[in-house]
Amino acid sequence: MREQLPIFPLNTVMFPGVSVPLHVFEDRYRALVHHLLTISDKSLRLFGIVAIREGYEVGQHGVQSVHRVGCVVQMTSVEPYEDGRFDIEVLGRERLRLDGLDISGEFLVGDVETLPARTEKGTDAAREAARALETFEEYRRRLSAMRGSDVLDGDLPRDPEYLSYSLAATCLLTLKERQELLEASTALERLMMLRHALREEMRAMRAIPSLPATEVARTSWSPN
Repeated sequence: MREQLPIFPLNTVMFPGVSVPLHVFEDRYRALVHHLLTISDKSLRLFGIVAIREGYEVGQHGVQSVHRVGCVVQMTSVEPYEDGRFDIEVLGRERLRLDGLDISGEFLVGDVETLPARTEKGTDAAREAARALETFEEYRRRLSAMRGSDVLDGDLPRDPEYLSYSLAATCLLTLKERQELLEASTALERLMMLRHALREEMRAMRAIPSLPATEVARTSWSPN
């Protein structure tokens, strides 16, 4: 489906089913939140999040060069501050492809095509989900041992699609790796990529035991 949506570029990758808090302070994104608050049906308070390409900033008003594949999100809660800032929480709904960006208004508006999840038949995705979970548990144990306390604990979804997105948001990955996972067309492909990335990370842990490469993402998942 093609539609127009407000667009919020961020230095992060957002995934369907994942809930993330955001602090809104720039004028154009304050305007975006004000616009969303005029929509009485909370399920329709939607906008798109796309990751900023590292090192790029082009166009008027400092508009950044962004990746074309992002995520439709729903603003699920909002807390205003007296100075005009907001703390909001968003929940990823489905992937999007950005086909154009209008920068003439109070906030950015994109021409987007939504990319619904592809239903995969057979047992391959379920089998790969089990293998990915097994690999993740080994990864979590090693990382917890390195840090001296439990990390990345909590229940994970068993559905292959949501599991792939939850692991992609949780594991120690670079923005580039997360973007590649978001762009993967199926859960099976995404889970295979994740299992490979986790194996590579564990090899790095063995080589340099004091080096957690990146900080753990503070995210949670939800299928709603």
